[in-house]
Amino acid sequence: MVPRLLVFDLDGTLIDSQIDLSNSVNAMLAHLGKPELPHAVIAGYIGDGASMLVRRALGDPEGDVHDVEYVEAALGYFLDYYRDHKLDFTYVYDGVFEALDEIRADYPAVTMAVLTNKPVRPSRDICEHFTLDRYFFQNYGGNSFHTKKPDPTGLLALMDEASALELGSARILPGETVMIGDSDVDILTARNCGARSIGCTYGLAPERLAAAAPDVVSHTPKGWAEALRLLVGRAVAR
Repeated sequence: MVPRLLVFDLDGTLIDSQIDLSNSVNAMLAHLGKPELPHAVIAGYIGDGASMLVRRALGDPEGDVHDVEYVEAALGYFLDYYRDHKLDFTYVYDGVFEALDEIRADYPAVTMAVLTNKPVRPSRDICEHFTLDRYFFQNYGGNSFHTKKPDPTGLLALMDEASALELGSARILPGETVMIGDSDVDILTARNCGARSIGCTYGLAPERLAAAAPDVVSHTPKGWAEALRLLVGRAVAR
């Protein structure tokens, strides 16, 4: 298996956005007259999109609150605040640019993209701000499709789009696709359509990641290229 498509999560994989997300959640809670939450607690709520992040922060982990208007107002305040503060403390993890360049050198024909459950506009704005966008042919967010990860709709759409870029080539198959992310959501997204996965242990949800059992793990971004080599080696061994 030589990888043809690499799809990266954003938060906890390419960037550390924990402080800005946590500050935005706490600003929302303060606005509603609720006590703030520790950043470590909020970090465990990240990964399933903005709506679920807000619901969990409101004490509704399963999304059962029936006061839809209340939740929507809370979500709106969170998004407005985050839009203005998404780059206060967020940074690209050390080694990300070097790792992406190494992957390009090792696999010059590979196509790369971003698939996150973060709303698509801030995802694209952040990648553009840090010049990450130059590596990715597409960047989809949690509101780009009718479902979010771990539903594989977004990943399958990226396979179709990347295949269309390779005129005259066979369609990119799930087995030629690798999802790279820091949580169980990313690993399950890959598994749900037969793609491979690399789990990033340095991210926001290491406990959830371990439970999902990724195909291989990487303890730093600099380990992505070696993780890919392991995947390729295992495929050849079969």
